[in-house]
Amino acid sequence: MRFKFLKNSFSKMITTDIAIDLGTSTTLIYVKGQGIVLNEPSVVALDNKTNRPIVFGKKAKNMLGKTPDKIRAVRPMKDGVIADFEVVEHMLRGFISKSIKRRSLLKPKIIVCVPSGITAVEMRAVRDSVEHAGARDVYLVSEPISASIGVGLPVEEASGNMIIDIGGGTTEIAVISLSGIVSNSSIRVAGDEMDNAIVLYIKKKYNLLIGDQTAEMVKINIGSAYSLEDETSMSVKGVDLVKGIPKTIDTNSKEMREALKEPVSMIVEALKLTLEKTPPELASDIVDRGIYMAGGGSLLHGLGDLIKAETDLVIKSVNDPIECVVLGAGKILDNLSKYEKLLMKSKRE
Repeated sequence: MRFKFLKNSFSKMITTDIAIDLGTSTTLIYVKGQGIVLNEPSVVALDNKTNRPIVFGKKAKNMLGKTPDKIRAVRPMKDGVIADFEVVEHMLRGFISKSIKRRSLLKPKIIVCVPSGITAVEMRAVRDSVEHAGARDVYLVSEPISASIGVGLPVEEASGNMIIDIGGGTTEIAVISLSGIVSNSSIRVAGDEMDNAIVLYIKKKYNLLIGDQTAEMVKINIGSAYSLEDETSMSVKGVDLVKGIPKTIDTNSKEMREALKEPVSMIVEALKLTLEKTPPELASDIVDRGIYMAGGGSLLHGLGDLIKAETDLVIKSVNDPIECVVLGAGKILDNLSKYEKLLMKSKRE
C-alpha cells in the first residue's frame, strides 16, 4: 500500500497529464487523478499597446463590451476551432498553469477534444497551440466520442449509440458503434448562433441593440424551442437605435421561440440527416436506447421535447451536460492503452 502511494507521488512529480475541452465559449480541464479542476470562459483580456494578456476566463468575460481603448477582451475560439492562434496559446498557458499547482519534471501529456468535422489545417493549429502552451505530447479526440464515453455509453460494443452535443460554436451529432463514428453531422450552429439570433430579433422588432452577454442571459432565462406550459417573460436593457439612449423593453419566451426558430431548425435538420445515414441495424438500437443530449446548448428549454416531436424517439438528458465531454477525455487519459484506437491523431508525425 505504501509502495503504491510512493509510486503515485513519484509519478506526479515526474509529470501531470491533463485533458482539455477547448470550447468556443468555455474551456474545461481534467487533471489525471484529480478530476475537473478548471471550468472557465474561453475569453482573454489583452493590453492593446503590448498585446499581452491581462486576465483570462471569468474576469475577462466580465470585461466583454465594457473595456476602455487600452484594453480589449476577445474570444479567440470561433465555431469550435482556433480563430486567434497567439491568444489561444496565451490562454492555454494560463489555464494549464492554474490547473497544475505542482511543478513537474516533464511537460504534461495532453488530450484535446475537437469537433468531428475539423479540417487537417485546423487540427494542426490545435496541436501546435497546445504544444507551444507546454505539452509534451498532444492527442486529439472527437467531441461526440468523448461525450459518449463521459455519458457512459458502451461505444466499444456492436450497437448504435447516438449523441447530440450542442456547444457554443458547434453542434456534434453522431452514431457510434465499435469504437468509431458510423454516421455524423458537425455543423457550426450552436449556442453562439442562438445568441446572435436573439440580438437580431430584438434589434429588428424593438429597434434595441443589446450585447452578446445580454442575449446569452435572455436565452438562458426565457429562451425555448417548444411550447411551454407556463410562458415566461423578462425585461431587457439596451440602446435605442433611434434615439441613441438606454432603453428597457419586455419580451417573453414565445417571442424568443420565434427568434431561435432558424438555428434550432438547423440543428433538428442535421439530426434527421444523421438518422437518414444510419444503417438499419443501428437505427433499431437507437429506437430502443434513444438519443442522448449533451453540451450547454442542450439546456435550452423545450429542445428535447421538440426533437422528440420531430423524430418520435426517446430523448435522454445527461447529469452533467457541460462537463461530459471533458469527463470522457479524462476517462481516455486514465486508460490510454484501452482507448488509444478512439484517438483521431496522436503525437506529431
